[in-house]
Amino acid sequence: MAVKRIVANIASPDTGKAKSFYGDLLGMDLAMDHGWIVTFAGESGAMAQVSIAAEGGAGTPVPDLSVEVDNLQEVLERARAQGLAVEYGPADEPWGVRRFYVRDPFGRLVNILQHI
Repeated sequence: MAVKRIVANIASPDTGKAKSFYGDLLGMDLAMDHGWIVTFAGESGAMAQVSIAAEGGAGTPVPDLSVEVDNLQEVLERARAQGLAVEYGPADEPWGVRRFYVRDPFGRLVNILQHI
């Protein structure tokens, strides 16, 4: 037996809000749309992981989601262009990542990171 996929599920009565953040900002593809549920997916090589944390590192709150990207600066510029408030960072962390926090349209704290 092997875990093939882990999906974070975020409750919202307005699934349409997801496109701007997960599609346009993060460049994820719309993989499924049943109206009542939409699923966005990254490249097929994305890893399934789950983290349990007492804090978010560097004294930050634990984010609801962590999304690793291949070009943090580009995503940061898109976030600013969308008028999203950066709640933390961008910061180079001692454990080898550059990251920043923003909230998605549903209020979830999202840690966007790139390994450096």
